[in-house]
Amino acid sequence: MAIGDSFTEGVGDPDADSPGGLRGWADRFAEVLSAYDDEFAYANLAVRGKLIRQIAEEQVDAALDLRPDLISVCAGGNDVIRPGTDPDEVAAKLDRVIERLGASGATILLFTGVDTAFQPVFRTIRGKVAIFNENVRKVAKRHDCVVVDQWALEELQDSRFWAGDRLHLNALGHHTIARAALEALNVPHDLTPLDPPPVPLRTWRQARKEDVVWAREHLVPWVIRRIKHVSSGDGIEAKRPRPEPARRGRYGGAEA
Repeated sequence: MAIGDSFTEGVGDPDADSPGGLRGWADRFAEVLSAYDDEFAYANLAVRGKLIRQIAEEQVDAALDLRPDLISVCAGGNDVIRPGTDPDEVAAKLDRVIERLGASGATILLFTGVDTAFQPVFRTIRGKVAIFNENVRKVAKRHDCVVVDQWALEELQDSRFWAGDRLHLNALGHHTIARAALEALNVPHDLTPLDPPPVPLRTWRQARKEDVVWAREHLVPWVIRRIKHVSSGDGIEAKRPRPEPARRGRYGGAEA
C-alpha cells in the first residue's frame, strides 16, 4: 500500500504499460516484491499536489480499509516547499497520520526529503527540509517505522536523475528510490545502480536559456496555481485504488 503525493504516484516516470501512464518508484518496488509471492497485491492511492492534510483526509482511511501489511508514506513535501510553512507543524501532522496507520499493525515505510543543495531554485528551503527530516526520524523512532533517507542518496544530487521540471525524479531517480526502499527493508533484489551518460557541456548562455525555458514552462505555472489555489491533482484519481498484481507488462523486468 502506498499513499502520498506526486513522488509516490510516479510523476516524472511515464510508462504506457502502467496504470495512469506512470510507473514510479512504488510500482518498481512492488514489482520486486511480487516476485516473492504469487498472491502479492499492491494499491497506490497517491495523487500529485496533495498536502498532508488532504492525504490524511482522503487516503488514510481508504488505505486502512484494505488492511495492508506494508504502508509507504511520503507526505509533507508539498507543504514544506510552500512559503511561510513551519516544518515542525507539518511534522506534527505527519505524526498524527502515522499514529493512525501504526495502530493497524502494518509495517510503515517513511521517507526523508531530498537535500536541495544542488538545485539553486530550491536551495533556500534546504534548512526547512533538514528540520522536517529530523522530525521524520523522530516520528519513525516513536512509531517504529522504517526510514528511506533520501537526503543521504548522492545520486539525487545529480541533475541526470531529475525530470525536466526539476521538481520530480525521472525514471533513473525512481529506480534509485526503489532500490533504496528495498534495501531499507532488507529485501534482496537485482536492481543495479545506474550510471547514465554525462550531461553534454553547455555554455553559460545555453544554461541561462534553459533556465528561462524552465521558468516559463514550470515555475510560472506553479506560482499561478498557488495564487489561484488550484492543485495539479485536481480531478486526478488514484492510479491503483484497489490491490492488484504489480508485474510488468510487455517490457518485462524492472529496468529503468
